[in-house]
Amino acid sequence: MRLDLATLAHLAGSSANDAVLARLHEIGHTGVRVSHGYVIQHLIEGAPTVSELGELLGVTQQAASKQLLELERLGYVERVPDPADSRVRRARLTGRGRRLVEDSRRLRRELDVPGDEVAKRALIRLLDATGGTEKVLKRRVVPGD
Repeated sequence: MRLDLATLAHLAGSSANDAVLARLHEIGHTGVRVSHGYVIQHLIEGAPTVSELGELLGVTQQAASKQLLELERLGYVERVPDPADSRVRRARLTGRGRRLVEDSRRLRRELDVPGDEVAKRALIRLLDATGGTEKVLKRRVVPGD
């Protein structure tokens, strides 16, 4: 197969995402989509408002609200009052949402293969060379990036 590193990385990543998503559905996380992961990444360590989430995702408040509503309906997210101002609502992961994160991480670890450190180093160098490392570290990777 004669593909450049960037194309191969994209195709491999997409295939891995599809495989993890299929397994998540099999183990009971039905309804979850890859795009939900972009939202969930901002709820792992925080509890943003809809406006804050929209800003983090680079989307409108309405688009962020739609994603949160889907995740609420699936039982992964809940909106709770802000401790400092009960009029403000913040989104946070539920226990089911935390299990989704744990299951996703476990399934991704299962995709690791012996000797993949060389490939990981190459992909990190590619991220560095293209300016993507900072986005990843700050959880600023958004759909379409």
